[in-house]
Amino acid sequence: MTRKGVFSVFLLFSACFSLFAQGHETGNMPYVIRGEVYVDLEPIYAGHVDSEYPLSIPSAGQRALEEAAIFFSAMIYGWSFNYDVGERARRIEENLDLTPRGVIEKGDPRLSVTDVEVSDNRLKIWTDYHLTDLQQSRMQTWRSGMIRSAQGIGYGPASIAEYPGWLKLKQTALENAAKAALRTMLRGSERNRPKEVTGFISLASFPRYYIDSGRWTASARFRVQITEIIPFAVY
Repeated sequence: MTRKGVFSVFLLFSACFSLFAQGHETGNMPYVIRGEVYVDLEPIYAGHVDSEYPLSIPSAGQRALEEAAIFFSAMIYGWSFNYDVGERARRIEENLDLTPRGVIEKGDPRLSVTDVEVSDNRLKIWTDYHLTDLQQSRMQTWRSGMIRSAQGIGYGPASIAEYPGWLKLKQTALENAAKAALRTMLRGSERNRPKEVTGFISLASFPRYYIDSGRWTASARFRVQITEIIPFAVY
């Protein structure tokens, strides 16, 4: 299906997809961040067939917009985090708590779709987000010299008894990628393993998802600001 044909399908089946026809008001919003999202049209995750199978183009488009909004939120606002590093010898489990610092909704008028393609049984879209002055300031902070870079790969479950939904599985893989990124970063910078680390973390760009041995896998780059490192000696 051609890109032009895909646009026609969107407009025919859902008024929500008027977002796809929005122009770029670059004069008022000169600063733009971009990202690509794809959605499988025949989703089977962790051994479970999705609630809608196969996905219609409008449903896939709605999912893509939802993901794009989440990723833009994570790039602009990020999360505050509390990371228990964990240690087997002391029977301390590794755990990462992430709290979003801001949310962009999928219907945000600053979010637009610039390109659409259906190939290999996937819907792929390129999205733009036009930043406000305050959001641009946040992005500049994330790119300052106080911020560290980290990269990680995270996995969702291979099998589950109860299906939590496609988005939860992909979020689990992304959270595990953040955990792996923090783990690797700390190993390279801290002589002694800390007990606990707190700070802020954001996506540097949209993550890349793929299936590995039946599991959703997320490969992602992050920006990290550490505010406190608590050593085991404190305890």
